[in-house]
Amino acid sequence: MFHHTKKLQFEAKPEQPDPVYARKLQELIGGAWGEMTVTMQYLFQGWNCRMEGKYKDLIMDIATEEIGHVEMLATMVARLLEGAPATETTRAVQDPVMAAVMGGMDPQQAIVGGGGALPNDSQGVPWNGRYVIASGNLLADFRANVAAEAQGRLQTARLYNMTDDPGVKEMLKFNLARDTYHQNMWLAAIEQLKADGIEGTLAPNALFDEEHREHATSLWNLSEGNDSAQGRWAQGTGPDGDHEMGIVENPEPLGGPAAGPPPDPKLFATYDGSEQPRDPRLSGAKGMVGKLKEGMS
Repeated sequence: MFHHTKKLQFEAKPEQPDPVYARKLQELIGGAWGEMTVTMQYLFQGWNCRMEGKYKDLIMDIATEEIGHVEMLATMVARLLEGAPATETTRAVQDPVMAAVMGGMDPQQAIVGGGGALPNDSQGVPWNGRYVIASGNLLADFRANVAAEAQGRLQTARLYNMTDDPGVKEMLKFNLARDTYHQNMWLAAIEQLKADGIEGTLAPNALFDEEHREHATSLWNLSEGNDSAQGRWAQGTGPDGDHEMGIVENPEPLGGPAAGPPPDPKLFATYDGSEQPRDPRLSGAKGMVGKLKEGMS
């Protein structure tokens, strides 16, 4: 159950409308790293969490806060679209749709949203649930959350430098600060998993005994020179405390030719009939080229 408070988490109003910037701000709403993504990501992580207590409550706390961030951004977009598309640069254009296009705003904000925000990115592409990562494994999810907050903060910082409006900057300053905390918070949550001794049960560490261990320790140097060998990742004990890090110079491929099996002739894939399929149902299949050769002989 959720309870909606009518007040914004942080108050900020633009000094003047800016439909062009409103379109840019859509990226923080419906982009791959936008607030809709982290909202749904954290909600599903919380709903999928099998442990009642501090971890589930933490996830749901942040998920609920992110709903408020979507609300803040949507409200800001609506305020930036006030009076649009009749802006100074497009006022002479009589058709509002053409004015919107010429003014650089997203015409869907006028046509579909009625002068408001949409669940789209800055190019008008609808938000996609495929952006969400919620695996049920808290360690894996928390690491994904750190990356999501880092990417979201990066885009917020870029947008911060794309406006001179003090009101918009005030809101983005708040968002930057919350992203900073959330990055540190998820990193701290990872440390807490380790301190509580449940990291191993939540991550597939048990398969360390099953993996080909000789391939779990070395960087394959596939670049010219030896620069990559200078990094921490090429020496010493790994961060997991279980693997020694190294580097393989001039590695040789361990597999055979990257060739697929002979195709089913019913798929009409180009094939010369040089190999017979292992599936006895396809035996004798010669492919189109093979049939042509047979017909010419």
